[in-house]
Amino acid sequence: MSAQNEAAERVTTAHRAKLAYIYVRQSTAGQVRQHQESTELQYRLVDRAAGLGWPRERIEVVDDDLGKSGTSSTGRLGFQRLIAEIGLGKAGLVLSLDASRLARNNRDWHQLLELCSLFGVLIGDGERLYDPGVYHDRLLLGLSGIMSEAELHQIRIRLHQGERQKALRGELRLPLPAGLAYGRGGEIILNPDEEVQARLQLVFARFRELQSANAVARDLRQHGLMLPTRPLRGPAPHEVAWVAPDNFRVLQILQRPSYAGAYAWGQRRQDPTRRRTGTARAATVRVAVEQWPVCLRDAHPGYIGWEEFMANQKRLSDNAARRAPAQPGVPRRGAALLQGIASCGRCGRRMSLHYSGPHGDYPVYLCRADQARDGQPRCQEVRALQVDAEVERVLLVSLAPDRIALAAAAVGQIEAEARMLERQWSLKRERARYEAERARRQYDAVEPENRLVARSLERDWEEKLRQAEAVEQDYERWRGEQPGPVSPAENDEVLALAQDLPRVWQAAMPAERKQMLRLVLREVMLDQRRARGQIWMRIIWQTGASSEHLLQRRVRAYAECVSAEHLERRVRELNAEGRMDREIADLLNAERIMSARGVPFRGETVHLLRKQWNIRAAKINGVAANPPRWPDGSYSVQGAAVALGITAQTVFKWLRKGRLVGHQAVKGQPWQIQLADEGVAAL
Repeated sequence: MSAQNEAAERVTTAHRAKLAYIYVRQSTAGQVRQHQESTELQYRLVDRAAGLGWPRERIEVVDDDLGKSGTSSTGRLGFQRLIAEIGLGKAGLVLSLDASRLARNNRDWHQLLELCSLFGVLIGDGERLYDPGVYHDRLLLGLSGIMSEAELHQIRIRLHQGERQKALRGELRLPLPAGLAYGRGGEIILNPDEEVQARLQLVFARFRELQSANAVARDLRQHGLMLPTRPLRGPAPHEVAWVAPDNFRVLQILQRPSYAGAYAWGQRRQDPTRRRTGTARAATVRVAVEQWPVCLRDAHPGYIGWEEFMANQKRLSDNAARRAPAQPGVPRRGAALLQGIASCGRCGRRMSLHYSGPHGDYPVYLCRADQARDGQPRCQEVRALQVDAEVERVLLVSLAPDRIALAAAAVGQIEAEARMLERQWSLKRERARYEAERARRQYDAVEPENRLVARSLERDWEEKLRQAEAVEQDYERWRGEQPGPVSPAENDEVLALAQDLPRVWQAAMPAERKQMLRLVLREVMLDQRRARGQIWMRIIWQTGASSEHLLQRRVRAYAECVSAEHLERRVRELNAEGRMDREIADLLNAERIMSARGVPFRGETVHLLRKQWNIRAAKINGVAANPPRWPDGSYSVQGAAVALGITAQTVFKWLRKGRLVGHQAVKGQPWQIQLADEGVAAL
């Protein structure tokens, strides 16, 4: 009686002049269905409001939030409406069974208390009324909100610990992907559907070859193959649905540890430092494999082994385009052979790519980490064409002993891929025929007089028949686009082609070359400032071995060229042997001596080098002046001019016109003119 008297004293005419709100909430839909007594108890608060003096027509029940959690006001339209009504001054009383019904976090609870204090609204629970404007009442309400939030925290901890303990034993029942199913005894087995198993096996097999989830998705779309998935929501959440392949679906398959036979729990967690856009909830982030709370290997059958699963995760991580030496990224279409695996020999950072030239087809490896981070000059830049050519040469030399085995493996891989794709289409056609036959049986089972049902089943049967026919047409079209089986002649041709690995290498696309290169090489370190005029290169192979190479790089002047001394010595030697400039250039190119700019030598180049190094052209008599007559009796140009009483220019003119007969041993050598005594008088 004292509580009722106290409540009657707190309620004034000003409060009764406004509306009374009854807030009803249950946390989940299961509680609404199973705990109906609690819901009824909350609805009976209407009688309490009526007993406090509010007419029933001025009592409003807010039950929009049935089945919604009170951890946040986001998504609770009823609570938001209640806050709005209080702020508009329409509420005089807010009744709820307890504080936990109104809010489970202090932010929403104290927001409600602040508004009720400002607008003089009373708050009541199942026992008494409170006035938020009174200090002691507000203190009790604050403690009630704190206890409500602490209670929810304790409930969560107990539930989480129980869930964790059950997961540690592998007994926690988790949603399974499309490739797995629960057996009759509760054990996890492979999906009995052969098409589902074959499609997932195809995904893992193609990823082993293509090394990219996006490439696998493109390959599946090219062959018209769908991917199985098991939706968690919808009218049939446990049925397998077939969806179009994309990068996201393929990544889901590759990143599921259950497909590797592992029972994993705790793969994701909420990060309080990250928020979803437009919501107050923390974002969910992935947890690294080594940090999973529960990971039981070989807990059930799988499609791949754990080692392959970890290798796939490493490959997917490396495919991300990051500037880290251990993450080369996916091979792309550019011409640079070392894209993603070239690193700086000075600082060890990964080198980026830049394409220069008028058409953007001249690649350069750049180390600009210092420039991007501190604004300093670039560490170094290396022209790519010469480096790529040397790496290509080293690679082909290393693969030469195994070319026959590689060719045989390629033939076997082509045949295995053809058989795998043929099986995929066979299972797809079998499913389409089964669906059509099942629709026919359903139509046959209905009574002919029941046309209301028969018409629907007939339409469904016709639709399944059209789908089966479309699958057959797609299969025939696919068969027409695919090459036939490898004949013995084609097999011999492939084996013969293996003898010429350079031709096979040149026929491959740039992305295919990079993919083949990465199977053999792990990293290539470059440094062109270690030695003058040279590029230092260390090749790190996949086996862990390494080899070092020095390349002469292209420079602007022969003063910076590393082979300048050797080149000058060879030019002097060949010139002393009587070789002319064009002949010297051909011999230098045959000896694979590189010019300063990396282009083949020409006669004009050798001529300029001789002028620079003061090397006189070779003659019949060495470096002496031409005599009037040569030892064989022939005249030189100067001797013929004196004998005929004409100038040297006239001698050259008569030689061109044929009035004088002469020859040169090699173009550039002195003329040897045949001139008889009777001819001198005539001329």
